[in-house]
Amino acid sequence: MNPSLLAILVVILAGGATALQAPTNARLATAVASPVNAAFISFAVGTTVLGILAAILHTRPDMAATRALPWYAWLGGAYGACFVVAAAWGVPRLGVAMTITLMVGGQLLLSLALDHFGALGVPRQPLNIGRIAGVGLVLAGVLLVRRS
Repeated sequence: MNPSLLAILVVILAGGATALQAPTNARLATAVASPVNAAFISFAVGTTVLGILAAILHTRPDMAATRALPWYAWLGGAYGACFVVAAAWGVPRLGVAMTITLMVGGQLLLSLALDHFGALGVPRQPLNIGRIAGVGLVLAGVLLVRRS
Protein backbone atom coordinates (compact mmCIF):
# COMPACT_ATOMS: atom_id res chain seq x y z
CA MET A 1 0.00 0.00 0.00
CA ASN A 2 1.17 3.51 -0.81
CA PRO A 3 2.57 5.10 2.42
CA SER A 4 0.72 8.37 1.71
CA LEU A 5 -2.56 6.50 1.25
CA LEU A 6 -1.98 4.63 4.50
CA ALA A 7 -1.28 7.90 6.31
CA ILE A 8 -4.47 9.43 4.88
CA LEU A 9 -6.55 6.44 5.98
CA VAL A 10 -5.07 6.45 9.48
CA VAL A 11 -5.73 10.18 9.87
CA ILE A 12 -9.32 9.81 8.60
CA LEU A 13 -9.93 7.00 11.09
CA ALA A 14 -8.42 9.12 13.87
CA GLY A 15 -10.76 11.94 12.87
CA GLY A 16 -13.65 9.53 13.14
CA ALA A 17 -12.43 8.54 16.60
CA THR A 18 -12.51 12.22 17.53
CA ALA A 19 -16.17 12.35 16.53
CA LEU A 20 -16.79 9.34 18.79
CA GLN A 21 -14.73 10.81 21.61
CA ALA A 22 -16.83 13.96 21.92
CA PRO A 23 -20.22 12.36 22.71
CA THR A 24 -18.57 9.60 24.76
CA ASN A 25 -16.87 12.16 27.00
CA ALA A 26 -20.03 14.31 27.10
CA ARG A 27 -21.94 11.29 28.45
CA LEU A 28 -19.15 10.65 30.94
CA ALA A 29 -19.19 14.33 31.98
CA THR A 30 -22.87 14.04 32.88
CA ALA A 31 -22.21 10.98 35.01
CA VAL A 32 -19.19 12.43 36.81
CA ALA A 33 -20.68 15.94 37.08
CA SER A 34 -17.97 17.82 35.19
CA PRO A 35 -16.26 17.97 31.80
CA VAL A 36 -12.95 18.33 33.68
CA ASN A 37 -13.61 15.09 35.59
CA ALA A 38 -14.54 13.39 32.33
CA ALA A 39 -11.34 14.61 30.67
CA PHE A 40 -9.32 13.37 33.64
CA ILE A 41 -10.86 9.91 33.36
CA SER A 42 -10.45 9.95 29.58
CA PHE A 43 -6.76 10.79 29.87
CA ALA A 44 -6.24 8.16 32.60
CA VAL A 45 -7.75 5.51 30.32
CA GLY A 46 -5.74 6.80 27.36
CA THR A 47 -2.53 6.80 29.40
CA THR A 48 -3.19 3.21 30.46
CA VAL A 49 -3.83 2.13 26.86
CA LEU A 50 -0.67 3.89 25.66
CA GLY A 51 1.37 2.34 28.49
CA ILE A 52 0.19 -1.14 27.50
CA LEU A 53 0.87 -0.42 23.82
CA ALA A 54 4.37 0.91 24.58
CA ALA A 55 5.11 -2.23 26.61
CA ILE A 56 3.85 -4.51 23.84
CA LEU A 57 5.85 -2.65 21.17
CA HIS A 58 8.92 -2.32 23.44
CA THR A 59 9.20 1.40 22.67
CA ARG A 60 11.55 3.49 24.76
CA PRO A 61 12.08 7.24 24.55
CA ASP A 62 15.46 8.69 23.66
CA MET A 63 16.07 10.62 26.87
CA ALA A 64 18.92 12.67 25.38
CA ALA A 65 16.59 13.83 22.60
CA THR A 66 13.83 14.70 25.08
CA ARG A 67 16.19 16.91 27.09
CA ALA A 68 17.00 18.86 23.91
CA LEU A 69 13.37 19.69 23.14
CA PRO A 70 12.10 23.28 23.31
CA TRP A 71 9.71 24.02 26.18
CA TYR A 72 6.61 24.10 23.97
CA ALA A 73 7.15 20.50 22.83
CA TRP A 74 5.87 19.39 26.25
CA LEU A 75 2.48 21.12 25.89
CA GLY A 76 0.70 18.61 23.62
CA GLY A 77 -1.13 17.02 26.53
CA ALA A 78 -2.36 20.42 27.71
CA TYR A 79 -3.78 21.14 24.25
CA GLY A 80 -5.40 17.72 24.27
CA ALA A 81 -6.92 18.43 27.68
CA CYS A 82 -8.44 21.66 26.34
CA PHE A 83 -9.86 19.75 23.38
CA VAL A 84 -11.41 16.99 25.51
CA VAL A 85 -12.91 19.37 28.08
CA ALA A 86 -14.29 21.67 25.37
CA ALA A 87 -15.81 18.72 23.49
CA ALA A 88 -17.37 17.23 26.62
CA TRP A 89 -18.78 20.64 27.51
CA GLY A 90 -19.81 21.63 23.97
CA VAL A 91 -21.60 18.49 22.75
CA PRO A 92 -24.62 18.77 25.11
CA ARG A 93 -24.98 22.45 24.21
CA LEU A 94 -24.20 22.43 20.48
CA GLY A 95 -24.48 18.82 19.32
CA VAL A 96 -21.71 16.60 17.99
CA ALA A 97 -21.62 17.92 14.42
CA MET A 98 -21.49 21.57 15.44
CA THR A 99 -18.89 20.98 18.16
CA ILE A 100 -16.59 19.00 15.88
CA THR A 101 -17.12 21.39 12.94
CA LEU A 102 -16.18 24.39 15.09
CA MET A 103 -13.15 22.55 16.40
CA VAL A 104 -12.02 21.68 12.88
CA GLY A 105 -12.55 25.32 11.87
CA GLY A 106 -10.36 26.47 14.74
CA GLN A 107 -7.74 23.87 13.88
CA LEU A 108 -7.64 24.96 10.26
CA LEU A 109 -7.34 28.67 11.01
CA LEU A 110 -4.46 28.14 13.40
CA SER A 111 -2.84 25.57 11.12
CA LEU A 112 -2.73 28.10 8.27
CA ALA A 113 -0.85 30.51 10.53
CA LEU A 114 1.52 27.80 11.81
CA ASP A 115 2.29 26.67 8.25
CA HIS A 116 2.67 30.21 6.91
CA PHE A 117 5.18 31.26 9.58
CA GLY A 118 6.82 27.85 10.03
CA ALA A 119 6.00 28.12 13.72
CA LEU A 120 6.83 25.39 16.25
CA GLY A 121 9.30 23.83 13.85
CA VAL A 122 6.87 22.88 11.07
CA PRO A 123 7.97 23.29 7.44
CA ARG A 124 7.01 26.73 6.12
CA GLN A 125 4.14 26.66 3.63
CA PRO A 126 3.13 30.20 2.68
CA LEU A 127 -0.51 31.17 2.39
CA ASN A 128 -1.93 31.04 -1.10
CA ILE A 129 -5.38 31.44 -2.59
CA GLY A 130 -6.02 27.70 -2.75
CA ARG A 131 -5.24 27.12 0.93
CA ILE A 132 -7.28 30.15 2.00
CA ALA A 133 -10.21 29.08 -0.21
CA GLY A 134 -10.08 25.52 1.16
CA VAL A 135 -10.28 26.73 4.75
CA GLY A 136 -12.94 29.25 3.74
CA LEU A 137 -15.08 26.44 2.34
CA VAL A 138 -14.77 24.50 5.58
CA LEU A 139 -15.73 27.61 7.56
CA ALA A 140 -18.71 28.04 5.23
CA GLY A 141 -19.58 24.48 6.21
CA VAL A 142 -19.54 25.56 9.85
CA LEU A 143 -22.17 28.18 9.02
CA LEU A 144 -24.26 25.63 7.11
CA VAL A 145 -24.15 23.16 10.00
CA ARG A 146 -25.05 25.93 12.46
CA ARG A 147 -27.98 27.25 10.45
CA SER A 148 -29.57 23.92 9.56
